[in-house]
Amino acid sequence: QNGTKKFWDFMRTHDSVSILIFNTSRQCFVVVKQFRPAVYMCEVEKHHPQVFQSQDKESFPPLENPLPAVVGVTYELCAGIVDKPGLSLEEIACEEVLEECGYRVSIADLRRITSYRSGVGVTGSRQTLFYAEVNDQMRTSGGGGQPEEGELIEVVEIPLGESMKFAYDETFPKTMGVIFSFMWFHNNIAPKLPKK
Repeated sequence: QNGTKKFWDFMRTHDSVSILIFNTSRQCFVVVKQFRPAVYMCEVEKHHPQVFQSQDKESFPPLENPLPAVVGVTYELCAGIVDKPGLSLEEIACEEVLEECGYRVSIADLRRITSYRSGVGVTGSRQTLFYAEVNDQMRTSGGGGQPEEGELIEVVEIPLGESMKFAYDETFPKTMGVIFSFMWFHNNIAPKLPKK
């Protein structure tokens, strides 16, 4: 209106899958821990705002006291982008569980929980969440992702009994998917588990 142009900020990206993994052998959730540059840069901006005041947005001056890399590490569900034409969401989910966490699961092992929009402020992409139960016999490797693609992933186990405390503990940076899926498990799966 009034000849004023409006601009929308958005980034084209792929849809994705994520998988809540529960190891029945040890009664724990299997999540991944990885470094996220965007999270790190948010912390840099908070502690060193002068870095972002430069007019040259393409390059940043070296930091005299750089923050430790650990401030950019987050706990997340096993996940991956949907970028392989011809593969179903379930097939991609199975590949991600093997690559990132080292468990060989089949499509029959997956239960679709729901899908939702992620990154709605920037990407608006759809993520589909699955649930998979695994056991120690299904583990065929240590996982860790694909280093040649820049993935540096650590597999972490969260004991069932500590999971809700972990979900709400702000000292462990995590995605909303972790919190939501843990709550879903406690509402839908935990009541059916054999009583100890």
